[in-house]
Amino acid sequence: MASYAPASSGNGWTRDQIAELFDLPFNDLMWQAQSVHRRHHAHGEIQLCTLLSIKTGGCVEDCGYCSQSTSADSGLKATKLMDVRAVLQAAAQAKDTGSKRFCMGAAWRNPKDRDMPAIVEMVEGVRQMGMETCMTLGMLSRKQAQTLAIAGLDYYNHNIDTSPENYGNIITTRTFQERLDTIEEVRRAGINVCSGGIVGMGEARTDRVGFIHALATLPEHPGSVPINALVPVKGTVLGDMLADTPLAKIDDIEFVRTIAVARITMPMSMVRLSAGRESMSEATQALCFMAGANSIFTGDKLLTTGNSGDDADAALLAKLGLKPMVSEEPMRACKPA
Repeated sequence: MASYAPASSGNGWTRDQIAELFDLPFNDLMWQAQSVHRRHHAHGEIQLCTLLSIKTGGCVEDCGYCSQSTSADSGLKATKLMDVRAVLQAAAQAKDTGSKRFCMGAAWRNPKDRDMPAIVEMVEGVRQMGMETCMTLGMLSRKQAQTLAIAGLDYYNHNIDTSPENYGNIITTRTFQERLDTIEEVRRAGINVCSGGIVGMGEARTDRVGFIHALATLPEHPGSVPINALVPVKGTVLGDMLADTPLAKIDDIEFVRTIAVARITMPMSMVRLSAGRESMSEATQALCFMAGANSIFTGDKLLTTGNSGDDADAALLAKLGLKPMVSEEPMRACKPA
């Protein structure tokens, strides 16, 4: 079998190489992905993460998939930033159900400086519980990224969503380069990057190739790569466009291929099976784990859309003989220079 490792460094992948991976016979692709996975990760463990919306709705971005956009007619009511104590209570509950990483998301284009003290309290409070922390707040200034680093934030999520070529079909209020700029500010501040995207938005395979290529050729691979399957929401651009068409749900085998290619091209990253799991069969999820996915969001909700739930996840992992990952102490973010 031909080797598809990049000729030089781990981020030296070409689009042609990634396209060749997608084109492999399914069994060969799965074998290669599982082989890469076992070289770098505990193959029988899955990281459990919890995602909480700490500020819902009212976002001025026009992301075509998002019910929290002011451009959407989803009926979602905007809320203010949650009280710090309520967030920490939710984190404690997540820890009790086995989550090792607590992710907090706010529907903002970018946070206001006046909100940063509360955000810092949330980060510090969750870290004191011994959990990894992750935030997704939109675009960040250099000062804000440094503030989060000093607070000890472990990960910052900022998804690129899709390929550079397809990006303008999904979002017009923020450029692809602005996404990359925020990722660079996060990395510069010494915070670990979490970045992935969404498939099943009507894109072509070439866009999935471009999406993986953009992540796999970053200066450093993201520590976490969430792969979402679009959950069509009525009242959103993509939800209304795709809900009643075959494109609304990406083909299961193609979704698994995307997971496998992400694993091969970013061998050290945590590949997270994210939104869309509630509509996936157990068999499809099992294939995703075989393809190298080793992280999931657990709980009943992901921001505003449904999720499988703790009990269903526990039952599935037990059926597959998989165990929740036992994390080390949370990785301490580097202090900014």
